Amino acid sequence: MPTSSLPFSRHDFGADFVWGAATAAYQIEGAHQTDGRGASIWDTFTHDNRWRRFRDHGDVACEFYQRYESDLILLKSMGFRAFRFSLSWSRILPDGTGRVNEPGLAFYDRLIDTCLAMGIEPWVTLYHWDLPQAFEAKGGWTNRAVIRWFSEFVECCTKAFGHKVKNWMVLNEPLVFTAGGYFAGIHAPGRRGLWNFLPAVHHAVICQGEGGRIIRRNVPNARIGTTLFCAPVEPHTQSIRDVRAAARIDALGNRLFIEPSLGLGYPVQEAPLLKQILTKYANLGDLQRAVFDFDFIGLQNYFRLVVRHDWFTPYVWAREVKPRQREVSEITAMDWEVYPEGIYQVIRQFSAYENVKEIIITENGSAFPDHVHNGRVDDAQRVAFYQNYLRQVLRAKQEGFRVGGYFAWSLMDNFEWAEGYRPRFGLVYVDYPTQRRIVKQSGEWFRELLTR
Repeated sequence: MPTSSLPFSRHDFGADFVWGAATAAYQIEGAHQTDGRGASIWDTFTHDNRWRRFRDHGDVACEFYQRYESDLILLKSMGFRAFRFSLSWSRILPDGTGRVNEPGLAFYDRLIDTCLAMGIEPWVTLYHWDLPQAFEAKGGWTNRAVIRWFSEFVECCTKAFGHKVKNWMVLNEPLVFTAGGYFAGIHAPGRRGLWNFLPAVHHAVICQGEGGRIIRRNVPNARIGTTLFCAPVEPHTQSIRDVRAAARIDALGNRLFIEPSLGLGYPVQEAPLLKQILTKYANLGDLQRAVFDFDFIGLQNYFRLVVRHDWFTPYVWAREVKPRQREVSEITAMDWEVYPEGIYQVIRQFSAYENVKEIIITENGSAFPDHVHNGRVDDAQRVAFYQNYLRQVLRAKQEGFRVGGYFAWSLMDNFEWAEGYRPRFGLVYVDYPTQRRIVKQSGEWFRELLTR
């Protein structure tokens, strides 16, 4: 689809607007026992028969560890000039703390150097869900010591790469790795219960602030952010109960990690269960440690949530009304509603915070069934998805909201956590048995958009 058929061009977003594609270490690297890498909680989780829904794992994944140069060539060929990737904690510190694995550092050194040599700006995520397994026996994110462990990791990474990397993100979607891994048990490490979730949340909130301060200290002129899952939340009806249910879900889903970092504390009025953090897990001065003046906030939006009151869902007394129940016209392979205006709504919502300086869309994308025909992957639904969501990003920018960049999720098909390899989000198709890459129609669409 040529750019001339679009209601916008890249120039409409401004000369300084950042265009990139995003990935995460465990989802693409493979090489899970190569060059001294230690085990992460996702290695253990995906090899545990209790949790192996699709019997998939990231042992090989996309072989990015071996193929990073050719993959970066593909990224650049699509017109992107920024690459978001994460650092595998257990590849750098196999035991979580202490001994540094020099081959692990060397891999990321080569990756960063290759990016820079190609004119690609590296954007580094410090933590994208792959806690070293060595910490799980000690409680993982429920153990307050994780603040010290994480601080050591950030010190190590920023001292190693801070002279080359200027764009840093502290955490990736802390709501998802705490709720999925420590409340619902559907993500690593597979733990359940409010008594796991609440301390994990609190320690992640503090790590957000501490991580930002370490980067600021070690990396001159760094651009520092953190990334947050976000979704517009709407009540199913305008009944008082549904409206209050939506407010509770909004507090837990959208406000839980941004407001402590801004010095606003936890949204306990709308979500009273969070009071337990303050009474059971918080020490004196913790809320001050949570505060950090981020240069940008990364928003990651895929869908909206429509919720209703529900007496049978403890703690939140709310449940989602699924897209299929609402007879939504377009649903992705993840059973998520395609709702482009949602990305505009979350930009507007987060821009309302006085101290949010800039917003970067650090993830946005869609999974649809992809098939190879005559050596091509024609993913017209994904092309339409990006066109419609980017139109809403541009709308926000034209209305004066401070939106500075957009990262497509994802550069390539990869291991999609609890969903395994079934859903494909990539701009590049990966044939997993052969590791063959094919740039999809959506990747060609970005090339047309970004190179004209």
